[in-house]
Amino acid sequence: MPLTSPFSDPLLLAAGTTDNTHTIVSLTAIMAAALLSPLLSYMTGKRIPAVVLMLILGVVIGPDVLDFADMEGDIQILRELGLGMLFLLAGFELDVKTLAEKQGRNAIATWVICLLTAFAVGAVVLNVTTMTAAVLAIAVTSTALGTLMPILKSTEELPERIKNGVMVHGAVGELLPIMTIAILLSARSTGLTLIVIILFFSIALLVAFVPRTVAKIVPWVGRAFIDGASATNQTVVRLVILLLLVLMSVAAVFQLDVVLGAFAAGIILRALVADDSRPRVEKRLDVVGYGLLIPIFFICSGMTISVNDVAEEPWMVLVVVGVILVARGLPVFLHEMIRDTGSGIKDTREKLQLGLYSATGLPIIVAVTDVATTAGILQQQTASILVAGGAATVLIFPLLAAALQPKETRHL
Repeated sequence: MPLTSPFSDPLLLAAGTTDNTHTIVSLTAIMAAALLSPLLSYMTGKRIPAVVLMLILGVVIGPDVLDFADMEGDIQILRELGLGMLFLLAGFELDVKTLAEKQGRNAIATWVICLLTAFAVGAVVLNVTTMTAAVLAIAVTSTALGTLMPILKSTEELPERIKNGVMVHGAVGELLPIMTIAILLSARSTGLTLIVIILFFSIALLVAFVPRTVAKIVPWVGRAFIDGASATNQTVVRLVILLLLVLMSVAAVFQLDVVLGAFAAGIILRALVADDSRPRVEKRLDVVGYGLLIPIFFICSGMTISVNDVAEEPWMVLVVVGVILVARGLPVFLHEMIRDTGSGIKDTREKLQLGLYSATGLPIIVAVTDVATTAGILQQQTASILVAGGAATVLIFPLLAAALQPKETRHL
């Protein structure tokens, strides 16, 4: 019997082409939105961050409005990679030692206060179940460090002490919610979940030692990496992507949020790269991340917002924004006012800026609501409103923080 190729059958070829065409058309619309967002941001004098415009354009091209794109098939994988790259870059920027210092300890204490307060309000005032109150508390007390990274990088006039403060509160506001999600929303028992988390970090630590160990045992491998770091080989970038995928895979296998793996990959990468090489590595990762993967994540996040659900109760989006400000931003500001947190921020205006930036949340809200809706803890309408509220904080709070910048330094 003669062998036949699937390409010899016109019907099979047409079916494959149709599937690919749908994905390519969606990706084309997404990348067009990715290109348009910084141009529109420039037209507004950068008052509206490109990140926010990507979310808005995601809504516009998504299924609820123009229906030019959706997240079926390969687009979903690219979105996950974009989320992973976002958190990898956030972890790469973080100096873990700061979490053990005075500022880090105060940031952790502040977040715990935020979480307990939000949980109490949800359980007592809103009269919801304990699990629902926990989900809402985690969602409204997160900080979108990954989302803030491009905003902070483009805001050159912002003092370093504020940027450092945002980095610390952002790391705490991302890492601790992820850990809490893993413990509270896991199908496993709490004890087993803790064992799984410890096992995950043990594997991550083992992975961290592999590159240096191989380079010491087989010296030519290190030389080969250096030789192929530029031009067409890009060995360093490929190693970073592999590191990201390995830890995201380990997290997924252990039924943990892949964000945890991505964040750990960024922290490990920072430890592996020499101080004088970090700017070069970061520049290359920015090209891969901010050029392709991260815009796909933000635009797809906009596509997940249900316009119909939000339109039914639009005022609830503003309520969510207010709750996030009170639950997350206010405690950060008050803690800075009441005691010396080690941030070096003395001016009240700068403390307000830190509070506003710390209250900016989105990726964790998306992650929490996704897990909670899948588990049947939250309804889809509630999840859409929470995500829309998180997106609104990305628009409103950085704008308010920028408005507090002295007139002689701000770009307004």
